[in-house]
Amino acid sequence: MDIKHLQYFLEVAKYNSFSLAAEHLYITQPTISKMIKNLEVELGVALFDRSRKKLTLTDAGEIILEQAKLIDNAFHNLETELSNLLGLKKGHIRIGIPPIFDAQFLLQLIGLFHEKYPGITFQLGEDGSKKIEEDVNNNLLDVGVVVLPTNNELFLHFPFMEEDLKLILHPSHPLAEKSKVELKELAGESFILFNKDFALHDRIIFACNSVGFNPHIISKSSQWSFIEEMVSWKLGVSLLPESLCHHLSKNVKAITVVNPSIRWELAIIWNKNQYLSFAAKEWLQFTKESLSIDLSKK
Repeated sequence: MDIKHLQYFLEVAKYNSFSLAAEHLYITQPTISKMIKNLEVELGVALFDRSRKKLTLTDAGEIILEQAKLIDNAFHNLETELSNLLGLKKGHIRIGIPPIFDAQFLLQLIGLFHEKYPGITFQLGEDGSKKIEEDVNNNLLDVGVVVLPTNNELFLHFPFMEEDLKLILHPSHPLAEKSKVELKELAGESFILFNKDFALHDRIIFACNSVGFNPHIISKSSQWSFIEEMVSWKLGVSLLPESLCHHLSKNVKAITVVNPSIRWELAIIWNKNQYLSFAAKEWLQFTKESLSIDLSKK
């Protein structure tokens, strides 16, 4: 039995006539008669009393009619829901964002996407790259923004931002008058870093090790604004992405770091081995196309 059998049965019951039902369905009467007969054989009961001048339902037919209506309604609801989904009239996208970059452009993208697909909702969560990768891998997030490199065996990705980290210190600090600071000059400083959930934590330690010292870390945080506040109270120095430095107050100063510079690259990742919703696929495509546009002109 398939849905067509029940739909043909419903039409015959509606018109109490094989010929009228066939005419309404744009099929031949022998075709619909055969379908109803096959249904009766499969169910093991007669659905219509054919002995009278007017076709009528049997007792079994009455019972099947009520259930067939429920099944047909459910099927039409399913078709509608799938149509809405495929037409992106509805959907939900879960995005992980690290609180260590200027997310303004990403919010612009979401805003533009929402104008095009107002029925799609978003769940935004802030975490470090390591936690975001874990959540994408465990299907707790659809996509995430992370620091490269990422695990190419688990994730597909495309990069969208690349920039240097800058030294953040108090304006009264002895190095504050310099335009550039070599990384090795920070060997005796107290560092305030992002915690271990953030890829920048390891990136900064590795860079310091490469020039001969292990940074003295006095505090860690998951919020760049708190790191800025601690630096403003002369508790130590930090290294923050250049894009964030545009939002810092006058209580701290940002200086270029050289020999080596510490560079980072951000990418959007998704799990290559798990189902990706139609909404998430469309958002990824929309984002790829939009990244070639100067969003500041929007």
